[in-house]
Amino acid sequence: MPVYTNIEDLRRHYVRRTPKMFYDYAESGSWTEQTFRENTSDFQHIHLKQRVAVDMSGRTTRSQMIGEDVSMPVALAPVGLTGMQSADGEIKAARAAEKFGVPYTLSTMSICSLEDVAEHTTKPFWFQVYTLKDDDFMRRLFERAKAVNCSAIVVTVDLQVLGQRHKDIKNGLSAPPKLTPRSIANMATKIPWGLEMLRTKRRSFGNIVGHAKGVTDPSSLSTWTSEAFDVSLDWKRIAQFKEWWGGKLIVKGIMAPEDARRAVEIGADAIIVSNHGGRQLDGAVSSIRMLPAIMDAVGDDVEVHLDSGIRSGQDVLKALALGAKGTYIGRAYTYGLGAAGEAGVTRALEIIHKELDTTMALCGETDTRNLGEHNLYVPQGFGDPTVKL
Repeated sequence: MPVYTNIEDLRRHYVRRTPKMFYDYAESGSWTEQTFRENTSDFQHIHLKQRVAVDMSGRTTRSQMIGEDVSMPVALAPVGLTGMQSADGEIKAARAAEKFGVPYTLSTMSICSLEDVAEHTTKPFWFQVYTLKDDDFMRRLFERAKAVNCSAIVVTVDLQVLGQRHKDIKNGLSAPPKLTPRSIANMATKIPWGLEMLRTKRRSFGNIVGHAKGVTDPSSLSTWTSEAFDVSLDWKRIAQFKEWWGGKLIVKGIMAPEDARRAVEIGADAIIVSNHGGRQLDGAVSSIRMLPAIMDAVGDDVEVHLDSGIRSGQDVLKALALGAKGTYIGRAYTYGLGAAGEAGVTRALEIIHKELDTTMALCGETDTRNLGEHNLYVPQGFGDPTVKL
């Protein structure tokens, strides 16, 4: 494996190895991609406070997320179509996460099914669900998640209406993908990727095909997906999902203090400050800029996590210092998966962990749980979306 010293190294290899259709799916946002860009660039406005002459022996990045022990407060975010970035990609990512000691979140729109991932792992993982209209399908989805011992459900609440992603439309990326002569020609140049895909039997949406009513093969999937999402979603519906599930529930897609309070009221075990990686409402404020206001709104009433924009261990530290109890990486581990399969995901986690540990030490801290705003220089007005940085 090449020498990868940062996440950008993985991304550069990923773009060379993976078909453009699937690279663009991961590395894009909606409309002008303003929010997609600012999710990462806004971290750069926060500076770190260096401390010296502090005993750095016995450092630990260990922590907990929703009561589960983690080797560092970083989870693998739910990413759809992961099994098209690398053959059996969800299985590879889940195995890497398990070995590293961090949570893995399987997407409903995965290629490998719940049962596939459970068969190839030994510890419980988390499962992400969308707010769909089909009660029968949703109930059975929860039952399947229980049957494979998923320890938490992550409910995505910001996808009632699909944000327009220009690259996906031009590439024919849909469910299922609509191949064009250009995309087929590009895939033909990605020989190692193609050989891996030929050797796997998993090339469709494993949690949906054969499980949703009327979806018996990939060709019948398109009609289902166009009608499945519940545009009438409200907090009563989310509370209903919590009742059906009966276990730990995380609400993903919170970007306003008012919504954070509503999540507390319905009994969420955690909320994820997330704008869907800039793939939904373009022009929305970055997740890291919204974190302080949401922390002010909920305090310790609910565990707050942060998703969208994290590309380094320093980004993780900044989020934790602003109050988050956990963070998520999506694109960062996808780069590793596309570049080098399971080993690439492991390398992404190693890079994030090394950066987090080293930065924590140089900030004079020995435990991630002791991080706070005293470790940062935060510009005035950073947590106020009306202030231009």
